[in-house]
Amino acid sequence: MNKNKGIVFLVGAGPGDPKLITIKGMQCITDADVIIYDRLVNPTLLTHAKPDAELIYAGKSPARHALTQDEINLVLVQKAQEGKSVVRLKGGDPFVFGRGGEEVEVLTEHGISYEIVPGITSAIAAPMYAGIPITHRNFASSFAVITGHEADIKDSSRISWDKIAKGADTLVFLMGMRNLPEIVEELTKHGRDKNEAIALIHWGTTPEQKTLVGTLSDIVEKAMAEKFESPAVIAVGEVVTLREKLAWFEKKPLFGKRVIVTRATRQASALADKISALGGEAWEFPTIEIAPPLSFEQMDEAINHIEKYQWIIFTSVNGVQSFFDRLKFLRKDVRDLKGIKLCAIGPRTQAELEQFGLIVDCIPKEYRAEAIVEDLSDKIASGERVLLPRAETARELLPQSLSEKGVVVDEVSAYRATQGKGNVQLVTELLRSKRAHVVTFTSSSTVTNFVNMLNADNLGELLHDVVVASIGPITSQTARECGIHVDVEAKEYTIDGLVAALLEYFGMVHAV
Repeated sequence: MNKNKGIVFLVGAGPGDPKLITIKGMQCITDADVIIYDRLVNPTLLTHAKPDAELIYAGKSPARHALTQDEINLVLVQKAQEGKSVVRLKGGDPFVFGRGGEEVEVLTEHGISYEIVPGITSAIAAPMYAGIPITHRNFASSFAVITGHEADIKDSSRISWDKIAKGADTLVFLMGMRNLPEIVEELTKHGRDKNEAIALIHWGTTPEQKTLVGTLSDIVEKAMAEKFESPAVIAVGEVVTLREKLAWFEKKPLFGKRVIVTRATRQASALADKISALGGEAWEFPTIEIAPPLSFEQMDEAINHIEKYQWIIFTSVNGVQSFFDRLKFLRKDVRDLKGIKLCAIGPRTQAELEQFGLIVDCIPKEYRAEAIVEDLSDKIASGERVLLPRAETARELLPQSLSEKGVVVDEVSAYRATQGKGNVQLVTELLRSKRAHVVTFTSSSTVTNFVNMLNADNLGELLHDVVVASIGPITSQTARECGIHVDVEAKEYTIDGLVAALLEYFGMVHAV
């Protein structure tokens, strides 16, 4: 039995789309003490690591290596011998040209425990996202995955070109862009039809995905003209001709768009999931963290005398969750709300209340404070008492306007919106390298915290050519006050409204 407590997990990160990692792979990332990751790993996966996890870049490109393979092996052994849980995070699958077998041999020699967590290989996923099935009953009954890295090593290559050229219906080459001319030459020399279809898929499954189709006779010239670069998957075979009919990913309305989502972590997924479903890639950069108020004294006082209120106005999902958590804590429930009318800003807040079996009496036409005052003006009589559980630093317009109409408003702190803990370095690099296309703001706090967290003198330059999308006019005003241009503003001040505004904006752009 291994006396070391350390363990190494060789985890396949998938082909690029962060949602294509396995459930077990994600669990390994969230539990890891150390993560040693490669160049083709989507950096968003690293945001799921523990705050104190050690992240070690071991990327390799055709031009340079951050760490040699021997150095990577040494780090794996050292970290595991320190008793740590180590994740070796690899693009695609660890055992498909990922040198996972070599690393496992080293771990075995040192008596270190390990597990292999398979990943989705780009050999299948990249063609799939380009609309190319590697098998098809009418076109291909077999396929082969081949390294393209050895094509130029004539004497020592382990590729049997005379057998592989016609040994499978579909051929998929990984790491082969640099050797594309040699690959084409070997295939045609050993019997592959020069008019056969071939596709090059660059950064498959990501917003940078680009597909170039040709034949074995013209693909090299086309690739040179397009300045096609690695990383790319090369697919050869009749199945490539199906792309025109089966292409799906590149037709999605937000394809090619990487969107920074600045909402709080527990809320971000709703927007991120919608973006992903529409073909975009969402990067969660939480600029807000929802925390309990410094004191529940006000809230508890109101709940203990809840019968004195005629209305409760909820302005957010967070307010609803905090209120009912506290209601339960004080050994009360919805029966204590009998006779009290409820107002909710927006359908999400309404839906949250309905989770407790409650019917909302008033939902403003517009989801902001001004509209609440207008909608409630003929519903709340002067002298009636209203409970307003909301964020500590919320705007004063709502309670002030209601008070001016003779309404007694008890404003209590339900939660605090503190500055989030998003990865500033990753987002700054994303903006600097122009790989972010959209930044979304869902409240004024997301704007101000975004500015404070980046703390960049060149914020205007970082956001140049980046589409800034705001959930509504108040948020837009805050953005402009911070020197940030606003390109898209939701007509309906909800997440669905924000997504609809983005779709309309990019639809118009594409139509031009």
